[in-house]
Amino acid sequence: MEMHQVRYFLAVARLLNFTRAADDCNVTQPSLTRAIKQLEAELGGDLFRRERPAAQLTELGLRMHPLLQQCYDAASGARMLASSFKSGEVGALRIALSHSIDLSLLIPYLNQIKRQFNRLEFRFLRGSSQEVGEYLKKGEAELGIAAELGDDWDRLDTWPLFTEDFYLVINRRHPLASRDNIGFDDLRTEQLLSRNYCEHSDRLGRSLREHGIAVDRSHEVSSERDLIELLEADIGVAVIPRTASLPDTLKRAPVDGLDSRRTVHLYGVAGRQRTAVASAVMRMLRGADWPQFLNKTA
Repeated sequence: MEMHQVRYFLAVARLLNFTRAADDCNVTQPSLTRAIKQLEAELGGDLFRRERPAAQLTELGLRMHPLLQQCYDAASGARMLASSFKSGEVGALRIALSHSIDLSLLIPYLNQIKRQFNRLEFRFLRGSSQEVGEYLKKGEAELGIAAELGDDWDRLDTWPLFTEDFYLVINRRHPLASRDNIGFDDLRTEQLLSRNYCEHSDRLGRSLREHGIAVDRSHEVSSERDLIELLEADIGVAVIPRTASLPDTLKRAPVDGLDSRRTVHLYGVAGRQRTAVASAVMRMLRGADWPQFLNKTA
């Protein structure tokens, strides 16, 4: 089946006249008629009843019309999209983020990149640090952002972006919210919410255990959204990285003696061609003033 055959069929179905359809398609009537006969032979039956002065769709033609229209529209859309990519009007970005990375890190740079393209198509993939590495290996993502992948793949390019501390987050109604200084003694009686999806959860857990915090009796949380809802319900407290977005109902506070931090990295695949959008975002992230960003989150 050729697309010009489908186009001729749709023209006849719309105009119900072979001569007018040929004029509309800018071809001779014999050429149009021959193409439709070839299409009918392929589909196994007549699509039109050749009645004068008008042609009429047969039962097969009626059933095939929406399918061929959909086929033609999809092909036309694909051609337009390809043309837009070639002309730079459409940009695409496929980026993988670990569960513990807040999307707000990217928003300022996505707003900047929007000005360079008439249309942008984003695909954001989420997963564990291991899954982020797999997205990159398989080509499903061009860039990755995670605290650490723990992957020794020799084609993995790594650029550190910033290093941040971990803070205690509590509900503003919580008794500790009024305290200026919070120590480990204050946390031993608190119900901890553990972010098991964070790349540093094991390391952070060991640090808290060393200070007598009952990490093993904590509530296990599998997503940032669930964590925020539990904190807003004042069901527990959590230790999370500085750049995590918080609603006004929650308070971030340092814990005296807590020496735990992470470095967030940008990842790419060496030697693999990147789209214009991915290359621009990569340059922006590597050249960003991250200390200023961290100050704003304080």
